[in-house]
Amino acid sequence: MHLILTALGSYGDVLPMAGLGAAMRARGHDVEVVANPYFAPVLEAAGVDILPIGTVEEYHELTSDPDLWHPLRGPAFVLRANGAHLVRPLYELLDTKLRPGRTLLGAHTLDLASRVLQLEGRAPMATVFYAPISLRSMHRSPQMFGMLMSERTPRWLRRAQFWLADKLIVDRLLGPAVNGLLAEKGLPAASRILGDWFLSPELVVGMYPEWFAPTQPDWPASYTATGFPLWDRVGDDPAGGRLDERVEAFLAAGERPVVFAPGSAMTRSADFFHAAAEACRRLGRRGLLVSKYPDQIPDPLPEGVAHFDYVPFSTLLPRAAALVHHGGIGTCSQGLAAGVRHLVTPIAFDQFDNASRLVELGVARVLRWGRVDADRLYRLLDDLLSDDEAGETAERLAERADGGNGLGKTCEALEHLGRKHGLR
Repeated sequence: MHLILTALGSYGDVLPMAGLGAAMRARGHDVEVVANPYFAPVLEAAGVDILPIGTVEEYHELTSDPDLWHPLRGPAFVLRANGAHLVRPLYELLDTKLRPGRTLLGAHTLDLASRVLQLEGRAPMATVFYAPISLRSMHRSPQMFGMLMSERTPRWLRRAQFWLADKLIVDRLLGPAVNGLLAEKGLPAASRILGDWFLSPELVVGMYPEWFAPTQPDWPASYTATGFPLWDRVGDDPAGGRLDERVEAFLAAGERPVVFAPGSAMTRSADFFHAAAEACRRLGRRGLLVSKYPDQIPDPLPEGVAHFDYVPFSTLLPRAAALVHHGGIGTCSQGLAAGVRHLVTPIAFDQFDNASRLVELGVARVLRWGRVDADRLYRLLDDLLSDDEAGETAERLAERADGGNGLGKTCEALEHLGRKHGLR
């Protein structure tokens, strides 16, 4: 079988597809992954071929745009940049790579081109989610910035908010590109594009375990949860996570550090890291700051606090005291697998929903990004690190985090769909 996976976004979007591609390739399938060429080393390390879309310069432009990390403007920015802007070039790329009778499409949340190809009958498609926020529900509703979605909110009001978001924002941003392409192909126009339209009626995969996001009664019948992918290999290490000698030396030099990681694409984290360094100083705790942008890091750092541009979380976090992060699903899953406590500083996108699920599980505190300062970080970390119940719960959940089984279960779901279509 020939599998094309689409990975539109940052490391958190590319790493799961790289891991899935590697797992499918190990099972004898031909695999290609659509991604920005910035991530070519990630896909090369996974042993899968990249189908480049966009340029490295465009990726840097996107990550440096101030709108990206705004709680309201950020989602609209991403819908334009990685959704509407890519519909046609992504369709044209996939169109040239399809192998009739062989190709299965594994579509990222913002991949709307694969859905058009599926509607044309050109190839079967699975919708692949990393986080449950993309699945709407009137039972346990996804938690989103600026929307009233608690259990206390009447269901009619939740439905109304989704309707307004679709009508006034989502369809206005995505509709022209999607419906222009659909009209050219003689297909009906789409509405409520990120409601039911973009979901594959044959297979929707949630790459997280059932205990993290229990299946809701109004989720699509084609939905299945498989488990966390837990893939973070970016180098040549066949074990997928050997620590740099400098990192290893730092970890060996003292007690477990608090790890601070505001996201791989976060270019505006100077205040966060200054607060982190000061909170560590007050706590008398060692700290490890993770960022690819050294200009965001205080200079000098307090004794016992160090900065590294990248560290594989699968290897680092089991040796951490706690994890302070933005709430991206990849970081959440690695933290759960490592059995650490979380302090989540959500900014936008799926981060508020992921944070709420960690709190419900009993392993996290939450501090909104706009309220981060040294005083609040100090108080919340002091409380979190002294919470023995949270530590015990985190350890129990680590035993349920699936290890490598999540990728295997996802492979099985894709293979089942392929066999249903007689793909060879």
